[in-house]
Amino acid sequence: MRYEVVLPAAGSGKRMGAGQNKLFLKLLEKPILIHTLEVFEQDTNCTGIWLAVRPEERPLIEEMLTQYGITKVKGLPAGGEERQHSVHSCMKEMEQVDIVLVHDAARPFITHDIIANLVQSAHDHGAAIAGVRAKDTMKKVRDGIIEETVDRESLWMIQTPQAFRFKLIYEAEDVAEKVGFLGTDEAMLVERLGHAVHIVESSYENVKMTTKEDLVFGEAILRQRG
Repeated sequence: MRYEVVLPAAGSGKRMGAGQNKLFLKLLEKPILIHTLEVFEQDTNCTGIWLAVRPEERPLIEEMLTQYGITKVKGLPAGGEERQHSVHSCMKEMEQVDIVLVHDAARPFITHDIIANLVQSAHDHGAAIAGVRAKDTMKKVRDGIIEETVDRESLWMIQTPQAFRFKLIYEAEDVAEKVGFLGTDEAMLVERLGHAVHIVESSYENVKMTTKEDLVFGEAILRQRG
């Protein structure tokens, strides 16, 4: 089942402490951004990639796309101050498609099988997100003091991609923009419309490159995959 994907790529990467866009950092001699793009470049069901970028970084990214043979990028609109703004910036330039995925550009280890499950679930239900079950004991804390131990059986750690029917996510983004609401992810915007969001079980390998320690994990995953 066909889809297009939006990748917000205009972040600063402050938590990485790299002094540059963390997407340009390399895992086994290849930029994180390229590792992620190659997943969708190699997926025959992906018909287009949209990258929200900083205008000053656009020439470098265009050079990287050429260098690594990434051909599915349809547009590189300017990203906004927040992830939500970057996603909406891309969607405003897209032609209507059946299914849209939003994916963290710093999550290079998502697999085609999980993507296919998400696309199918979004087609069937309207909205679906990737996640994994919480493994650790979870506690609710206030002012440094534990208030309660939370039953982890009902808790999931949410990842991306998040998949939606085009009209649904466009409406959710548009409504949020009009009222000035800023969500933590796209699913939250859809939830505000009263629409159910389904979860698709993902992999613990689908980690986001956020800190320097994550780079170590990332290279280990790449080596294990060969």
